[in-house]
Amino acid sequence: MLKQDVLDYIENHAQEARELLITLAQIPSPSNHEEKRAGFCKNWLEAQGARGVYIDDALNVVYPIGVTKDNPVVVFMAHTDVVFPDTDALPLKLEDGKICCPGVGDDTANLACLMMIAKYLTETGAAGRMDKAAAEGTCPHGLLLVCNSGEEGLGNLKGSRKICETYGKRMKEFYSFDGTLSSMATRAVGSKRFKISVRTIGGHSYGAFGNPSAIAQLAELVHSLYQLQVPSQGKTTYNVGMISGGTSVNTIAQYAEMLYEFRSDSREGLAYMEEKFDQIIDSARSQGVDIQVEVVGLRPCEGDVDMEVKGKMIRLASDTILEYTGKEPDRCPGSTDCNIPLSMGIPSLCMGTYEGSGAHTREEYIVIDSLMPGYKVGFQMVLNYAEHRADA
Repeated sequence: MLKQDVLDYIENHAQEARELLITLAQIPSPSNHEEKRAGFCKNWLEAQGARGVYIDDALNVVYPIGVTKDNPVVVFMAHTDVVFPDTDALPLKLEDGKICCPGVGDDTANLACLMMIAKYLTETGAAGRMDKAAAEGTCPHGLLLVCNSGEEGLGNLKGSRKICETYGKRMKEFYSFDGTLSSMATRAVGSKRFKISVRTIGGHSYGAFGNPSAIAQLAELVHSLYQLQVPSQGKTTYNVGMISGGTSVNTIAQYAEMLYEFRSDSREGLAYMEEKFDQIIDSARSQGVDIQVEVVGLRPCEGDVDMEVKGKMIRLASDTILEYTGKEPDRCPGSTDCNIPLSMGIPSLCMGTYEGSGAHTREEYIVIDSLMPGYKVGFQMVLNYAEHRADA
């Protein structure tokens, strides 16, 4: 249970938190182009007095608290990127108790919550006390607050990968604030994503009729991929998400391409799908189809994780959400920033701090009344690892 002074802080800063969220939500931040939002986050944190904030070469904004060169760390992150390609300000409106904006929930609401927690730790001196304790060797672990890049789509978890590359096995526990208060991603769904292209000689649709069409050959390949029977254990899926190609209505297409993925919550399921995928590609090539395959995304499944530690994290988060919302969250598999640390055997959990709907659509919204209990959940989770350490 949060102390009264923390509850008072959250209440007294509710308007500031909402204004921060509204500002963040309008800053364009497509995956792999998060520069504007990353720059804003760094400048804002420094304006609150945060020391040591840096942007790494993956465009993560990292605020280390009580972190030395080699001590263990606990990570809390929320991603800065959205699925929308907009480079101008994202459209936002307030109506019927909602904040409506593409990307406002996924993941901007969680990002704003994490930044307000960083402000609290800085303003109250908790961060400084942790830094001092770490320098004296009396702080059992450091804390990394990360506004991370590249969670969505072809961002390919670049931000999470970079943090895991930098801190490795020093990470004792790893949390991602992503999604809503209603559910937690407790298992990693792995995936592999491809750009598949086909080339032919093409020609005029009348004069060269009979020449092979890249579009037709690609369509046959899609048909073959959709005939696959997925394994019965766990959940395994596949999808062709985009197709493009051709020149004009009277041209036999010389080129066509698609984006394809398969996913599974088990390593065996991923291995099965890769085997079948390779067989289909090899079969098409044996029939003379000119196919190029490029891997554009790879998200690993879960490795060998200490289930006792992970179980404690899940119970802690579930109890915290229940305490402040009156409801236990659902537990489900998911493809999140936690995939990378989980694949390394690091106990990890993905959870959210708001309620809303329409993620990955332009009709996305969050419910304003859900923000206050969400902030309490977020503050409680981080302070479990920070506040009493700061008193050391």
